[in-house]
Amino acid sequence: MAFISVTRSLLVHPGNRYIRIMAQSVSSSAGKKLIRIDVSSDTVCPWCFVGKRNLDKAIASSKDQYDFEIRWHPFFLNPSAPKEGVNKKDFYETKFGSQNQGIIARMTEVFRGLGLEYNMSGLTGNTLDSHRLLYLAGQQGLDKQHNLAEELFLGYFTQGKYIGDKEFLVECARKVGVEGAAEFLDDPNSGLNEVHEELKKYSANISGVPHFVLNGKHELSGGQPPEVFLRAFQVAAN
Repeated sequence: MAFISVTRSLLVHPGNRYIRIMAQSVSSSAGKKLIRIDVSSDTVCPWCFVGKRNLDKAIASSKDQYDFEIRWHPFFLNPSAPKEGVNKKDFYETKFGSQNQGIIARMTEVFRGLGLEYNMSGLTGNTLDSHRLLYLAGQQGLDKQHNLAEELFLGYFTQGKYIGDKEFLVECARKVGVEGAAEFLDDPNSGLNEVHEELKKYSANISGVPHFVLNGKHELSGGQPPEVFLRAFQVAAN
């Protein structure tokens, strides 16, 4: 798998919350090299959020050198998770047992380092609808898709929102300018084939997320720090 750069202009919104990405061509008028990044992720994966935030920092500090094209692809950590949702604390207690408190303490520390409060309240469950929505967002613009991923992560990990709740999903879509989200989600078949096609294409041969592929051949896994992404940009651009 790999990442390919795309020429574009990149705007970092206040608080580095949103990154606007506009694909144009393989090389920009300023001669900047394009780096395309394919991200396999699940919306209930905390390290995926950490990886995104660190990727955003690396992009923000190197936007004068490169243009970026980022595409998000689905991965299911728990494909059989119930659509109606289950108590998040109970689920992770059952899944991780005696390790659970240590994992929560670690994630709390990591999120605090990003200026975020790790929130274990609410429900967890099936993430299919969130991936369908990310597909829809990508059809309307990669900047919208990237910003939608941010909103989904923020809601689930810091606000106790349920990733399978339609009202939450539609509100996230509204915030980043994705149109037609409610109608799209109402039809359970909308985007379904596309999500499964992307699973086969981008996620079939990986065992964990986040997984990043730069320009189609340079791979990174895990919530890497910004400096690792910066080095990867240099390698991918050469």
